[in-house]
Amino acid sequence: MTKSFEYQTGEISYIHIGSGFPVMLLHGFGEDKHIWDAQINFLSRYCQLIVPDLPGSGKSAIPKVEWSIENYAASIKALLTHESISQCIMLGHSMGGYITLAFAELFTSMLKAFGLLHSTAFADSEEKKQNRLKGIEIMEEYGAFHFLKSTNPNLFGKNFKSAHPEKVQDLIDQGIHFTKESLQNYYKAMQQRPDRRHVLQTARVPVLFIIGEEDAAVPLNDVLQQVYLPEISYIHMLKMVGHMGMWEAEEQFNNYMLRFIEAAGNISGK
Repeated sequence: MTKSFEYQTGEISYIHIGSGFPVMLLHGFGEDKHIWDAQINFLSRYCQLIVPDLPGSGKSAIPKVEWSIENYAASIKALLTHESISQCIMLGHSMGGYITLAFAELFTSMLKAFGLLHSTAFADSEEKKQNRLKGIEIMEEYGAFHFLKSTNPNLFGKNFKSAHPEKVQDLIDQGIHFTKESLQNYYKAMQQRPDRRHVLQTARVPVLFIIGEEDAAVPLNDVLQQVYLPEISYIHMLKMVGHMGMWEAEEQFNNYMLRFIEAAGNISGK
């Protein structure tokens, strides 16, 4: 069921489906809530899912001023409060993982567990910061769709990209709905985010890591430096998979998520 509520930025759209322990899925950069369609269809049989369009994506309003990653986390907290949910499991893909870490730092007691799906606690390196600045300039000159059209194919592993060009095209086509302002705001927020390895080090709840062996956006070796930091870690590496495990290895990805949710949320299947 698609719902919405009014926040300081305007309307925030989200899917709310299923019953049982609440689980929130946060999409990444250049995506919206529909990136999770296969996971929603699978997981809604086992738990209560809340899946938002982050402000500036999908049907959610674009912030009128520049936002930080912490601002996005606060908007997610407002959504949970709107739904009278005091605690959930939060799983974030890529930029959604950065927001999840900020949420874990700011609203610790509201998380039963959390997960980084093709995401990292590292801040941007200086090289990555410069690349984001170049990206912002490209968006300004050529627009959001041109930028996503040139970058989205690089998110997939080599074999998947060759075998499923239609899926790569699907992701590219979704980019038509983004404005340059929303993407530029995301890039600035990601560029300015701090290192949050301390959030993993102090976590007293289970933390899920799903890692792509061929992930160029969040390299395997970077994430492997972080997986030992939490007190309780669930670690899964997807072979020959890039940054889009929810599409590239759907069945594995879904089962890893479900097993984590079951263990962390003490839920049982229907």
